[in-house]
Amino acid sequence: MTTPIYESPNRFVQTVSQPSQISGHIHSVETCGTVDGPGIRFVIFTQGCLLRCFYCHNPDTRDTAGGIKTTPEELITEIEKYRSYMQFSGGGVTISGGEPLLQPEFVREIFRRCQELQIHTALDTSGFPDLTASKPVLEFVDLVLLDIKSFDPTTYLHLTGVSVEPTLRFAEYLREINKPTWIRFVLVPNLTDAPENVNKLAEFVSKLPNVEKLEILPFHKLGEYKWHQLGYHYELANTQPPTAEEIQKVKDIFISHGIQVQ
Repeated sequence: MTTPIYESPNRFVQTVSQPSQISGHIHSVETCGTVDGPGIRFVIFTQGCLLRCFYCHNPDTRDTAGGIKTTPEELITEIEKYRSYMQFSGGGVTISGGEPLLQPEFVREIFRRCQELQIHTALDTSGFPDLTASKPVLEFVDLVLLDIKSFDPTTYLHLTGVSVEPTLRFAEYLREINKPTWIRFVLVPNLTDAPENVNKLAEFVSKLPNVEKLEILPFHKLGEYKWHQLGYHYELANTQPPTAEEIQKVKDIFISHGIQVQ
């Protein structure tokens, strides 16, 4: 297997041999993240995703055969270097993507090792992969960041290329096991901002007592250049980020359903 060597704190670039049993593929890491869970976090971006979201800012994570091969042991070695920052800030480790649940054994082992070290764990997921295979991962997850990109099935399919039903089933399972959850909703003008869509999502989330809050993530174009580099058509080239007024309007809908909104 391999031991990662860094070009910078955010990227593995070359490897040397070291034995291990479980391995996986990652895209990159962020050593001091502040937007993917509480506190300062070591964020691992896994490689591979089945969704084809129009606004994805990491389209280079799509290919399940790409990325950098590594092991939980190698990642834990890097994570421990930042343990004091995480403990001081109430942070921890977040595994994002791509889609982490496409590599359940790999992700489960990282989280298991983190919890042994009393490091807080957060899973950022679309909830789309197979639920049965995902359940063992959740045993070692302290917080789930669940992306629900739209509640309307037609809009969700148009936006992502897949059905919303697996995500909603995943959300209901999180309720069953009372897993602390933050819902993430990307607000895209003229795509996900329809009042009926937002209201239906708010009604659904309001019935999930395990949800601690909902994050509205305003659409941005920071990853557009990657689409051009990869030769992909960027569907939202003419879409502008939502205004403060548009964000507040959607926020008010969620609040009216008793949901804490960030």
